Amino acid sequence: MKVLAAYLLALLGGNTCPSAHDLKNILGSVGAEADEERIELLLSQVKGKDITELIAAGRERLAAVLSGGGGGVETVYIPPPFPESPKKENKVEEDSGSDSVSCFFLCCS
Repeated sequence: MKVLAAYLLALLGGNTCPSAHDLKNILGSVGAEADEERIELLLSQVKGKDITELIAAGRERLAAVLSGGGGGVETVYIPPPFPESPKKENKVEEDSGSDSVSCFFLCCS
């Protein structure tokens, strides 16, 4: 992956045809070890090809791989950023009258 990333960085930097030396310099600038075999393999596979077409083909292949079975969805609980304020209790005032409907609601709530 780091060799591919170095290749793409070289392209983004304006180098339309990066060499192995260019990729080694990019990898060395961030302290990464350059694997000569992987660099040569990548350069042989992309030689003479348009990078946008390669990316498009890769997306199609990836879509074919990922269109398979149903994996589960993982849910994650994210707590609120601030503690919730205590909820106020609704106080029901008792009616001193003999209304049976209000008595029912007072007794059952």
